[in-house]
Amino acid sequence: MGGIMTAEPQHRRPVPPTDGCTVDGLLTLPGLPPHTELIDGSLVVRAPQRDFHSVVIDLLTAELRGAVPADLRVRREMTVELDRRNAPEPDVSVVRRTAVVDRRQTRFQARDVVLAVEVVSPDSEARDRDTKPLKYAVAGIPHFWLVEMGGREGHPVVHVHELDPVTRRYTPTGIHRERLKLRVPFDLDIDLTGVGEL
Repeated sequence: MGGIMTAEPQHRRPVPPTDGCTVDGLLTLPGLPPHTELIDGSLVVRAPQRDFHSVVIDLLTAELRGAVPADLRVRREMTVELDRRNAPEPDVSVVRRTAVVDRRQTRFQARDVVLAVEVVSPDSEARDRDTKPLKYAVAGIPHFWLVEMGGREGHPVVHVHELDPVTRRYTPTGIHRERLKLRVPFDLDIDLTGVGEL
């Protein structure tokens, strides 16, 4: 007669160090799910994203790539090292061209990021609205956009912020609902109304 059989897990969950993780640990710890972030030394695993999240990231990435000057590059969902215990992954980043050194690189330094964009998700609302903007500002990232779904149509609403270099805090400079038309950090004109269409 056979004994009771138990199911063994197919993979082991990665265990961070007891005193918290560092950026180097984040990038070398085996078995992490994609898009794991490091916030205050803790690993943050993102939940599956809504369709809105994906479509807005695609729209902003494409439009920004067509608008940025030659000395900048646009990247989606890449780790940004703010300090040794904080490495979030903005949904979209605009970085200096000189920071892109190798197709195998996995992160950028905060000093090379000109714009960080977060698209609010239900599981990350507090991080996107409070934690990350505060950390981006302290790290000196000059521009920050927070994008959320608005109205019945589900169009993106873009909250634009600029860094005050004295206070190291972001100052809101505008809320854009149908069109994102800016002169800073570069000329940009994006129609936001098509995102609500299925």
